[in-house]
Amino acid sequence: MIERYTRPEMGRIWTVENKYRKWLQVEVAVCEALSEIGRIPPEDFLVIKEKAAFDVNRIDEIERETQHDVIAFLTSVAEFVGPPARFIHEGLTSSDVIDTSLGLLLCEASDLLISDVDSLIDVLKRRAFEFKETVEMGRSHGIHAEPITFGLKLAIWYAEMQRNRERLLHARESIRVGKISGAVGTFANIAPEIEEAVCKKLGLNPAPVSTQVIQRDRHAHFFTTLALIGCSIEKIATEIRLLQHTEIREVEEFFSAGQKGSSAMPHKRNPIASENLSGLARILRGNALASMENVALWHERDISHSSVERVIGPDSTILLDYMLVRLTRVIDRLTVFPENMKRNMEVTGNLFFSQQVMLALVQKGMSREDAYRMVQKRAMAVWENRGELRRELDADPEIGKLLTPGELDEIFDLNYHLKNVDAIFKRVFGNF
Repeated sequence: MIERYTRPEMGRIWTVENKYRKWLQVEVAVCEALSEIGRIPPEDFLVIKEKAAFDVNRIDEIERETQHDVIAFLTSVAEFVGPPARFIHEGLTSSDVIDTSLGLLLCEASDLLISDVDSLIDVLKRRAFEFKETVEMGRSHGIHAEPITFGLKLAIWYAEMQRNRERLLHARESIRVGKISGAVGTFANIAPEIEEAVCKKLGLNPAPVSTQVIQRDRHAHFFTTLALIGCSIEKIATEIRLLQHTEIREVEEFFSAGQKGSSAMPHKRNPIASENLSGLARILRGNALASMENVALWHERDISHSSVERVIGPDSTILLDYMLVRLTRVIDRLTVFPENMKRNMEVTGNLFFSQQVMLALVQKGMSREDAYRMVQKRAMAVWENRGELRRELDADPEIGKLLTPGELDEIFDLNYHLKNVDAIFKRVFGNF
């Protein structure tokens, strides 16, 4: 299922080959910076640059003996480079390479996620305008409140995804950081200028200060941002699931020819994509919690964060890529039933005009408390007798003394609730 919606580019980011490629990129960048200040002879750096490579199977073989992945990697690289390999990894610790390359990997993944968000934003905007004037009952506590339009609901989602895009940009910047500062971050065996040069070559910012590792609050920021985007996806998916209830059926996930909804009941058309997305958001939140647990490490570093990040780095980015692509498809193909929206608005006998009636009575000089009490009395009669609010009001002599039939006609005009839809859309989308 994941493969159907996840772009292969995201999976390729997290292959073992790409991880080692990033490690090699960091190591070569360090050698280049050292050669520029005369620490590595030009002819030796040329050999490093031309011959540096690795063999994944050979690394696995060496690691079975050394029980250390970076040493195994460096040994494999040295077998390709020959004698000049003595300059590779000079003054570095493993985390210089691992953390800097992790920044590169997460930035690469972020770029794909930003592209995913952009695609979703485009679809939300298109469908928001499509249903800008499609009237739907707004609900609070699951109970009919006052009318909205389905386009406004989509505009809400659009604006939230715009905020998520900004959050993702900030999170990407937070982890767009490298460190080449040695065993405990003191630059004892390599100069700060080398770190600055290497990070510039790699398109990263040097960490202003580090221990043996880049501080994990940065990564927690990143993964909690992914989780927050997942929360927004779940919010949208949950609303679709609610609106697809048989008794409501205002929207429905696209149901293709030949699709089956149940092994037992041939009539079923279930919101399976939205249910799937709601569930997967829980994994993103769990991974975000794990990233926050990584912030507190012992002294200048322990290794407890490493195993966690090997899981949540690929899992969270691949998963969010899948979720964004799948939700985009759901919204793009969502079936909307305006006639059912209209039907659902009618089931409470126009009770949603109750606030306007109350406000009109207040304008006539009645206290808010008395006006509330008077309208609520008639509204409760509608609830209990399945009646209609306008008829109840017409039959009330007290209200008749204050509000004429013409004034009630104006109150019971649906356009009253929709008069500012264009203004809201201009706030969200700008001039159109």
